[in-house]
Amino acid sequence: MCHYPPGTSKWNKIEHRMFSMYSSLNWRGEPLDSYATVIELIHHPRTRTGLRIRAELTQKRYRTGIRIPEAAMRGLNLHPHATHPQWNYTIRPRNR
Repeated sequence: MCHYPPGTSKWNKIEHRMFSMYSSLNWRGEPLDSYATVIELIHHPRTRTGLRIRAELTQKRYRTGIRIPEAAMRGLNLHPHATHPQWNYTIRPRNR
């Protein structure tokens, strides 16, 4: 598992392909005044290699503030990486 530091999503190659020049050209001058507008602008572009993005809005409400017990966190077989261990780590299956 590797997370990029806050504000560095531009490093994400998939995200870069999804929201590249094609989306920028499509969004030019368009006010993002509704969810429907945003979904349509994300869904519309296609790259030269044929990448298409499927976008849909969910109305599902997700619970917030869920706390994971410390004992459960200690039970993870978590191995921090040498580079940025707070963001990069491997979770391996538990030994039986």
